[in-house]
Amino acid sequence: MIMDCAIYRKGERESVDGDLSDALDIARENGDAFMWIGLHEPTREEFDLVAGELQLHPLAIEDAVNAHQRPKLERYGDTLFVVIKTLRYIDETSDIEVGEIMLFIGADFVITVRHGQGSPLKEVRRRLEADPDLMGHGPGAVLYTVLDEVVDRYEAIAHEVETDIIELEREVFSPERITVTEKIYDLKREVLEFRGAEDPLIPVLQDIVKRRIQLPDGTLEYFRDVLDHLLRVDERVDSHSELLTNVLNAHLAQVGMQQNEDMRKISAWAAILAVPTMVTGVYGMNFEHMPELKQWWGYPGALLLILTICVGLYRWFRKSGWL
Repeated sequence: MIMDCAIYRKGERESVDGDLSDALDIARENGDAFMWIGLHEPTREEFDLVAGELQLHPLAIEDAVNAHQRPKLERYGDTLFVVIKTLRYIDETSDIEVGEIMLFIGADFVITVRHGQGSPLKEVRRRLEADPDLMGHGPGAVLYTVLDEVVDRYEAIAHEVETDIIELEREVFSPERITVTEKIYDLKREVLEFRGAEDPLIPVLQDIVKRRIQLPDGTLEYFRDVLDHLLRVDERVDSHSELLTNVLNAHLAQVGMQQNEDMRKISAWAAILAVPTMVTGVYGMNFEHMPELKQWWGYPGALLLILTICVGLYRWFRKSGWL
């Protein structure tokens, strides 16, 4: 559905009267104006109303409607098609929800298509409308601001992930530690989703910064700043992935040590219990000349022998740390 539609002339917003065709004609009549249409999860029929006026490429239209694309930048004639992954951190579950923003950038129009709840574009539009000088750069300013907003959220989410990793470390190395293997794997999966959003976006920004894609003059330094932020995020995600691997290895090592300790205790108790089993087993053979048959101290002596050996073994295992 169409969330917003406006014309921007010299950085100032003008309301749209009439249909999209009239609005586009108004924007094209002036070289310093462009139209910005914002869509949220449009159906094919809804998007066709916009695409028909702007003559967008069918392949780009299919990508925009169906979503689930990797971050990329493609050129279709005079129109740029940019796909950006958005992320939203859910505090209650520590999950990262992935969405998408697609942008169609032309000389006199911008179409933003949003899928999912991450990075709503209302804040981006409000930020640009509050800065007419930046908005005056045209469609390129919209692309920059969307990228900047998304990457800023990447940085915030990277901080949240780092906090989760620190909490996992505390659980792993706590004396009252619980099984955290599933938590570690869950967080590793979230980090992989994070990487799938931010890593492919790097070559997109590098193409812009290296002027492989022509954008209005005066916007290059803005995109260079976004790229710098994104590279910092990429480094943090790399460190998060490596740290999670180290935490998992440390946890598995501790589990192995705990299992060895348990096996020692089981072996010690088995050795202690083997003594009465062996002695009573000998008595069970019913030899003709057994002490208990002719001596009154036979049974008490056997029980005292068993108790003495068991106590001796128990004290020896305690001293050696097996119990």
